[in-house]
Amino acid sequence: MTTSTRRPVHLNLMKIRLPIGGIMSIIHRATGVFMFLALPYLIYLLDLSLAGPEGYAQVAASVHSFFGVVFVFLIMWSLMHHLLAGIRYLLIDVDMGVDKEMARKTALAVVVAGPVLGLLLTGGVL
Repeated sequence: MTTSTRRPVHLNLMKIRLPIGGIMSIIHRATGVFMFLALPYLIYLLDLSLAGPEGYAQVAASVHSFFGVVFVFLIMWSLMHHLLAGIRYLLIDVDMGVDKEMARKTALAVVVAGPVLGLLLTGGVL
């Protein structure tokens, strides 16, 4: 059986427009990977801070530096996005928010609320 459908030779990823649910799903996976990769550094910081007053001061100075603040924000954003997306997926598993419009709204809410809550938590932690 011969078909004459023309398939693309290559995919241009810059021209593909994902729906907001797809974008949120990719961010969900990326935040999970980031949190996993950040764990050794976070454990190191915890160990250093518990070593004594000098170690605690060193960790405090590190966290309050520019890169430390950015790192804390990324961790908080990852936690919030991952938590909110996980709750969204659990609700979808029990058939809540499955219709197209509600799925789009909840995905957008997760994408917007994640960094906002991350910023608020970063300000609260530091």
